Amino acid sequence: MAEVIFMPRLSDTMEEGTVVKWHKKIGDKILEGDILAEIETDKAIQEFEAEYNSTLLYIGIKEGETAPVNSLLAILGSENEDISSLLKENHIKKNNKKIFISPLAKKIALEKGISLENIKGSGNNGRIIKKDIEKYNNHLSEKVDHSNMRKIISKRLMNSQMESPHYSLFLEIKMDNLIKLREYINEMNYLKKISFNDLIVKASAIAIKENPKINSSWTEKSILYHKNINIGIAVALEDGLIVPVIYNVDDKSLIKISLEIKEKVRKAKEKKLNDLEGSTFTVSNLGMFGIDSFTSIINQPNSCILSVGRIKKKPIINNDKIVIGHTTKFTLTCDHRMIDGAVGSDYLKCLKHLLQEPLNILL
Repeated sequence: MAEVIFMPRLSDTMEEGTVVKWHKKIGDKILEGDILAEIETDKAIQEFEAEYNSTLLYIGIKEGETAPVNSLLAILGSENEDISSLLKENHIKKNNKKIFISPLAKKIALEKGISLENIKGSGNNGRIIKKDIEKYNNHLSEKVDHSNMRKIISKRLMNSQMESPHYSLFLEIKMDNLIKLREYINEMNYLKKISFNDLIVKASAIAIKENPKINSSWTEKSILYHKNINIGIAVALEDGLIVPVIYNVDDKSLIKISLEIKEKVRKAKEKKLNDLEGSTFTVSNLGMFGIDSFTSIINQPNSCILSVGRIKKKPIINNDKIVIGHTTKFTLTCDHRMIDGAVGSDYLKCLKHLLQEPLNILL
């Protein structure tokens, strides 16, 4: 007997999904465990499996289309089974309007992402031709629909700014000893290169352990002080920002942290990562983009986010003498409901000591 398959809720925050790819077409035989489709949530692209043997009778959401959770995704059943009653029950209506367009005009429209619905053709019998597409495109700004990820990012950032009173602390830290340590480590481990971000993430976890109030979250009735130090790493993707989580950072070696960050960043860029929940602190590093300093919006439910600028070569006063050294500007943005200025300052002071005397990161 035919069964309607609805858009599944594949994450706690998922409100709608986009069908990235159908692995089956109408009429195909399906075995239990076969991949029916790839669906993009607000966090990642996940594979959707068939739960039993059947035939794909109907596709309700085409590739590239977005629909809310519980929308009709597909209908599975026996070969040649009549599904007209199911289509009627689920209010499925087909649009039989035919658009007449030249092959060249269609090619240009696809390349430019132009919808044909609002274009009036000037060719024979209203056929859309090349000049119609070009004329329409010249009078438009490019329209790019919001991705699921961008919608969720927008909602969360607005909520964070509105719900938590942000303030920021700024500190410039000398990085010369950290530079030397990294060079030494990478000479010894030529197959496993350590980045400055790896060292900063490890140092951040140690500083949190020394200042446990930083590792907290706000609820309506209480403040939660987390035992595990799980650090989110802000990663820029083409359609938004994603925050992979490295769990129990304080208990892991520098090499382990480095390998996990590389692997999770790779999976995040491929939209195949699910480790996006449970962070207790976030690090956002724009140093590789040449940014001197910046402030970030707190990644709720974290109480703080650390923003890291680039390593900059500059004159430094050392023992009343001007020398050439390297510094980085750090910004700690805090939720004032939990983190008072003194607490945030103590954390930055501890982080400064670790980065300026970096052997303490390894001990």
